[in-house]
Amino acid sequence: MTNIPSVNLADFLSEDPKRKQKFVNEIGSAYEEIGFVALNHHFLDEKLVDELYTQVKAFFDLPEVTKKKYEREDLGGQRGYVSFGKEHAKGKKEGDLKEFWHFGQEPDEDAKLTEEYPENLNVEEVPKFNEVGMEAYRMLEKTGIYVLRALALYIGLDEHYFDHWASNGNSILRPIHYPPIETEPKGAVRAGAHGDINLITLLMGASSGGLQVQRKDGEWIDAIPKDDELVINVGDMLERHTNNKLRSTIHRVTNPPKEDWGKPRYSIPFFLHPRSDMPLDCLEECIDENNPKHYEDITAGEFLHQRLVEIGLIKK
Repeated sequence: MTNIPSVNLADFLSEDPKRKQKFVNEIGSAYEEIGFVALNHHFLDEKLVDELYTQVKAFFDLPEVTKKKYEREDLGGQRGYVSFGKEHAKGKKEGDLKEFWHFGQEPDEDAKLTEEYPENLNVEEVPKFNEVGMEAYRMLEKTGIYVLRALALYIGLDEHYFDHWASNGNSILRPIHYPPIETEPKGAVRAGAHGDINLITLLMGASSGGLQVQRKDGEWIDAIPKDDELVINVGDMLERHTNNKLRSTIHRVTNPPKEDWGKPRYSIPFFLHPRSDMPLDCLEECIDENNPKHYEDITAGEFLHQRLVEIGLIKK
């Protein structure tokens, strides 16, 4: 395998049971083997993607002092701006070579949440930034819920098992800017090798390459989706919940060749998180004699807090 498998969401959405089952089998086996797929026929249209990148670039082009107005340390990076080098991969001291923004959930009035989410910060200098960002947020959330429905069937659960937990969940849309590299980085890369915290991550095609995925044999391969595809991978919460049946694969964003240091990179992942009270206990369907229970019981909220401390966004 030299690239990640490609799957078609239209198969799952079709009225043909064989096509639907084909999608379930393809995405399930890919997530057992490498933990990543490239998905086409999702709910993001090209016009929305183009408009989102326009707004994101306009925000990151603002002066540093302006962007800093939207950095809220008291929120642990959950909303607004996080400045260059603040976040690092788990186990690393060097900060990643990136700055980013967080859009968070704006729940339905009847969501009946057990927690209160922080409000999104409105960027006055880029009037359409929030509107376009949240439109993309909704389309990515919708796509993610359909992917989780397919995975529920693959595991042997009711198709709608994840619906309650993922709808109005603590998901994050993160536009990222990797600025041009001006001097030799000392041990730092654009994004250090890591696994994602959440259930699944949906990533729009980045403005340049660099995303690499680690195969089971330890070899790194490039994740190169087509222009109309999303890269979707399993996060640590889903790996834990499925007792390692589905793989949260280590991945990284490498620094470009020296001749391309002067080029910025933009990337926009959507981290689909469940509601914080979701139990991440290992599913009975994923426990047997050959695969005994690997993890202690924990909620999604408790697990998220642990990880935010480990990656430096929440200080002990």
